Amino acid sequence: MFQALFNVLSKCKSFSELKQIHALVITFGLLRDEPLSSKLLSVAALSDAGDIDYAYRLFSRLPTPGVFDWNTIIRGYSGSKNPNKSFSVFIKMLRAGVLPDHLTYPFLAKASARLLKPDLGGAIHGHALKNGFGLDKFINNSLIHLYGSCLDVVYARRVFDEMPMKNIVSWNAMLDGYSKCGDMASARQVFESMSQRDVVSWSCLINGYVKSEDYKEALAVFEEMRVLGPKANEVTMVSVLCACAHLGALDRGRLMHRYVMDNGLPMTLVLRTSLVDMYAKCGAEKEALDVFRAVSNRKTDVLLWNAMIGGLAIHGLVNESLKLFTEMQIVGIVPDEITYLCLLSACAHGGLVKEAWYFFECIGKQGMTPKSEHYACMVDVLARAGKVAEAYRFLLEMPMEPTASLLGALLNGCLIHGKSDLAEIVGRKLIELDPDHDGRYIGLSNVYAAIKRWKEARTMREAMERRGVKKSAGFSSVEISGALYRFIAHDETRPNSEQIYKMLEFIVNQMKLDVHKDIGEYISL
Repeated sequence: MFQALFNVLSKCKSFSELKQIHALVITFGLLRDEPLSSKLLSVAALSDAGDIDYAYRLFSRLPTPGVFDWNTIIRGYSGSKNPNKSFSVFIKMLRAGVLPDHLTYPFLAKASARLLKPDLGGAIHGHALKNGFGLDKFINNSLIHLYGSCLDVVYARRVFDEMPMKNIVSWNAMLDGYSKCGDMASARQVFESMSQRDVVSWSCLINGYVKSEDYKEALAVFEEMRVLGPKANEVTMVSVLCACAHLGALDRGRLMHRYVMDNGLPMTLVLRTSLVDMYAKCGAEKEALDVFRAVSNRKTDVLLWNAMIGGLAIHGLVNESLKLFTEMQIVGIVPDEITYLCLLSACAHGGLVKEAWYFFECIGKQGMTPKSEHYACMVDVLARAGKVAEAYRFLLEMPMEPTASLLGALLNGCLIHGKSDLAEIVGRKLIELDPDHDGRYIGLSNVYAAIKRWKEARTMREAMERRGVKKSAGFSSVEISGALYRFIAHDETRPNSEQIYKMLEFIVNQMKLDVHKDIGEYISL
């Protein structure tokens, strides 16, 4: 009977099955059998069929739980919605006189990392040292990950440097720590120093460049990986597709889609969502919809719907975006904060003020609290529609301080609809909030220029220069045969610049001729 129940537990697929097996264990009086009770506890705490709170109730009834059982509960809570409970269980463990082992501390470090509490992590670090685990590779790797996740890369590096023996997990943890902190120069240095690299190493570096918004370098590293590294996995491709989406590199995105198919990578829901997002942001709405419609379990994930609704919205396909939201409600998907952000963006593009108010009010009715991004979208809706005064009143009544992006949306509305008095107030507030941003000075300078207050316009440019703020060069990019080309105004660094400017001059002249021709034809009528 023991072996039969043990085998059934190994194949348990649902919580109802787990409870039935638990009942059988109690019925046959086998709960005191240590291997079986530990297996039952492990399935309850760690598997998809389990429930950590149910596992804790089961744990509380064990007569003498061992360190393995305590670790199981700590581990279960470390990956749950409430990682704090890992520490309360750890304290009870110490009070019960059970000594932690080398597996206890990594689970506590994971909980600290998820909570982003380096002080808790530091206490766990100290406790591990006190109990003689200072040289344990498994513990030190988890500590590097903890400090890196909490953006304390100095402590992460200290742990890394003090390790007498490092493995690839140690190097990857350090690489990931630098990437999370945005220190890509140090991340690249660690990467180049590695004697061996696996798919995690390459993925960490690529994701770091994506998070640092250096999308071209992310794609360059991926191309290097294709030649020198291992086959990419789902995590790699999600980052690469994100880079393509931000660059608008549709041809490259299609190649990445082909890479996924050719290499037989499992088309998970996360990967499909990334593909939808990439195609939608690159303006290939039909291809985005094709991937979206091919997902058989669309009823299970709100992120997939958000990607599609948001993609339609940013390209001005407002009606299609709202229709998809209606379909989403019909199939029973509950919208989240991002859904409403996408819908408000759609309303801004379509000038739908009434609908925007409805969606904004729905956020509170659904038990959610509007974030600054929702307020910014609402201001954008009102400002674009010419309701600038209403947008300003709405801004003043907000329960939070206005952000730069929110004021920027209002300033754009003021400029579009000629509300110079309010534009001046908003522009000055923007400079106060973001004094090192070139666009804030230029925005207010443009306000003054629009109403011919040339002296004030010049003063803004001078104030910008005095502060040492440099104007970012405007640029455009174009993708040709999968390669991205970036053009900066008056750039003459390219070897074929002369031919490019001659062609540009020819095109401009042709446009002028066409305009004059059209005017002539109009007059003759």
